[in-house]
Amino acid sequence: MRVHVTTNAGALNREQQLGLVKDISALIAEAAADPSLTERTWVTLTEVVPGGGGIGGRAYTNEEIVRTARKLLGKE
Repeated sequence: MRVHVTTNAGALNREQQLGLVKDISALIAEAAADPSLTERTWVTLTEVVPGGGGIGGRAYTNEEIVRTARKLLGKE
């Protein structure tokens, strides 16, 4: 199984990266009811450079993504 996760640059620190890979691998194995998938799941983490990704037809910088996400989550 292969899973690709894309975040904005700097969104996750090393501890968060390790936890995310572990959690995703465990979720895949649990969903498939196959514990061996934990060891056979590849998780690729990719960070998008500022302006290298977009939402709704517009490329965003990291700061714009964070500001938009916070606004959507009611945290701003």
